[in-house]
Amino acid sequence: MAVWGIGVSVYFVAVIFRTSLGVAGLDAAERFHVNASALSTFSILQLLVYAGMQIPVGLLVDSLGTKKVLTIGVVLFTAGQLGFAFSPSYGTALASRALLGCGDAMTFISVLRLGTRWFPARRGPVVAQLAGLAGMAGNLVSTLVIARLLHGIGWTAAFAGSALAGVVVLVLLLLFLKDHPEGHEPEPFPHRGAAYVRRQIAASWREPGTRLGLWVHFTTQFPAMVFLLLWGLPFLVQAQGLSRATAGELLTLVVLSNMVVGLVYGQIVARHHTARLPLALGTVGATAFVWAVVLVYPGEHAPMWLLIVLCAVLGSCGPASMLGFDFARPANPPERQGTASGITNMGGFTASMTTLFAIGVLLDATGDNYSIAFSVVFVLQALGVSQILRLRRRAARRERERLVASRVETVHVPA
Repeated sequence: MAVWGIGVSVYFVAVIFRTSLGVAGLDAAERFHVNASALSTFSILQLLVYAGMQIPVGLLVDSLGTKKVLTIGVVLFTAGQLGFAFSPSYGTALASRALLGCGDAMTFISVLRLGTRWFPARRGPVVAQLAGLAGMAGNLVSTLVIARLLHGIGWTAAFAGSALAGVVVLVLLLLFLKDHPEGHEPEPFPHRGAAYVRRQIAASWREPGTRLGLWVHFTTQFPAMVFLLLWGLPFLVQAQGLSRATAGELLTLVVLSNMVVGLVYGQIVARHHTARLPLALGTVGATAFVWAVVLVYPGEHAPMWLLIVLCAVLGSCGPASMLGFDFARPANPPERQGTASGITNMGGFTASMTTLFAIGVLLDATGDNYSIAFSVVFVLQALGVSQILRLRRRAARRERERLVASRVETVHVPA
């Protein structure tokens, strides 16, 4: 548990760095003199690098192990955060966010793989949700601490000071983290050439559970990610007329809701495996409904109670996205877990990247009409739900086949 906790602490710091721009969006626009589209490019580039790295990182985790990949990740995301602190121009700031995204991409899949090595398979759903919970705790630090540091000690000191957390987890990682328990070394992997890479990716993708996991992650994660990563604070301040302090409290509510719902979802799925899809689709439906009510609410601003409901519901998006891994995990053998997780993890970040870009473009095109800009959420949700419904039966049938096969193999294992 302590070893896994070190891995989770790395992910915790990575999320602090990833989401720190969410509370600094307005400051970044002023510092670098950019409009909404250019501001969204920070997060888009970061997520583009993150999403593009998922399959390579999954392959690296499967072949090199968790410790090596996490070490590289910590060095990269700490350098990115430090570079962002001292960036003198928009271009160098973009490069720093790209570097941060590259390092961030190496954390979550590594933590998931670490969990499969240190915990029994039946605890997989709870372990994944706890990892997501640690990520939300990192988000909470961004909304509560980084925001105050920005307005207390300034841009450079706030971001450079936060980079010290990366140094701390790097030391812990190098001193104490182990890839697996003593006596449980994985079997050596075959030759890792181009043919091996193609086989790993193709075999993972052929599994309907992997593709279903990707689309569940795609459809559930992005509404909250977009809100927390960049556009939530401007929406609440500029479109809803709230103070920055009140807007920050609502962002904190999203994070707190995420942490509570994550614990609930993890326990439900651990006890009732068939609840995965109803929970995912229910989350998508609730999110779409509340967003629609907020955007079409008559009057200049939505009432505070409705914004509170919105933020509470958005808090369920992160835990629902973790369910995607619960479809991919049983569909793939241990030697493909990293690759399958990488494919799944691409889903939500691809959707987030697309939505961040579309909102920025629509805000510039419509004169900051947030109702029109945020309507892109419904388009991506509809696309994702259609793919989930298309794949659900094939994935369930294949999962049953693998379960029956594993039971047969267990019965025939000699004593």
